[in-house]
Amino acid sequence: MQNNEGKPPVWYEHIHTCAQSGARLGRVHTPHGSYMTPAFMPVGTQATVKGMSPEELSSMGAGIILSNTYHLWMRPGSDIVREAGGLHKFMNWKGAVLTDSGGFQVFSLAKPKDIKEEGVHFKSHIDGSSQLLTPEKSIAIQNDLGADIIMAFDECTPWPCDYGYAKNSLERTTRWLERCVSSHKREKEQALFGIIQGGTYKDLRRQSAKEITSIDLPGYAIGGLSVGEPGELMYEMLDETVPLMPWDKPRYLMGVGTPDYLIEGAIRGIDMFDCVIPTRIGRNGTVLTRKGRLIVRDAKCARDFSPIEENCDCYVCQNYTRAYIRHLLKAGEMFGLRLCSWHNLHFLLKLMEEVREAIANDRLLDYRDEFFADFGYKKKV
Repeated sequence: MQNNEGKPPVWYEHIHTCAQSGARLGRVHTPHGSYMTPAFMPVGTQATVKGMSPEELSSMGAGIILSNTYHLWMRPGSDIVREAGGLHKFMNWKGAVLTDSGGFQVFSLAKPKDIKEEGVHFKSHIDGSSQLLTPEKSIAIQNDLGADIIMAFDECTPWPCDYGYAKNSLERTTRWLERCVSSHKREKEQALFGIIQGGTYKDLRRQSAKEITSIDLPGYAIGGLSVGEPGELMYEMLDETVPLMPWDKPRYLMGVGTPDYLIEGAIRGIDMFDCVIPTRIGRNGTVLTRKGRLIVRDAKCARDFSPIEENCDCYVCQNYTRAYIRHLLKAGEMFGLRLCSWHNLHFLLKLMEEVREAIANDRLLDYRDEFFADFGYKKKV
């Protein structure tokens, strides 16, 4: 535990601005250590990053992971996590933890008519029981969980979404944030981040950014993007929104984790990202390489005794071949799923390390173009 006397529990330290792109290199300080930004956060929805141990994640360079309020509320219960000493002790993770508010999961289970001013009515995905999640309840659960960064309860609007609904939703999100602030009981230990909404409407994004950032918080997030809209539309919303966010506080783009989105997000001044992609596609036998995605299950890997990636320094590529990993996958062995997930997590964490280095050397746009050419992405016009 570090002691930053006179500082809030979580604070941002700016280190360098890329002269070529305007991207920023920084460091976020938390009660459980600091991590460099821009940073990718592996997702440990149920207090575990699927298939990986905390020690393995730490060895890859992960400084912060994400867990989910809804899932831990449903099982094992936030009271049990609290009795265990909080998430860090419960899952034996020494680094920082961020908890999502549970809103995204709840809205996927609810119908529009179930979203009311008081909160969201829904049925548990575990036993079908009727539940109500409110801003106050979400914060109480997150106070129990004890994460370093906790998220305000918001409404994540779908895509497409009509203008009227998006406007009503963002205004409700602002009112919910005020209730979250009022109910937060551990301000000296946990940083509450507000979430900017507004769908894919520029004026609504501006309105939400103004309303949310008018409430003085340790950090802010952008939600409701990467939900199915075209990438170029997401970039437009970031171009409109990020300049309205405070310079001296962390900026978090929620639910984003493909290499192109990570690089383009960093160029636009985003500090933090999270996504389930590396472990989700890994469990399906797909891995990330500099030349694009590789489906290890494919027959072409059956006699391929090279590593997933020749110049990768991860544990997987240093010790195992495509042929062996394919054999594990075809045989239904859990180790194969673990190896694919391991490589993918390392790939994205390494990518962000290279992004930070490119920012420090004032060449992030060049790095973007080089990476995109190798990976097969088209350069943004």
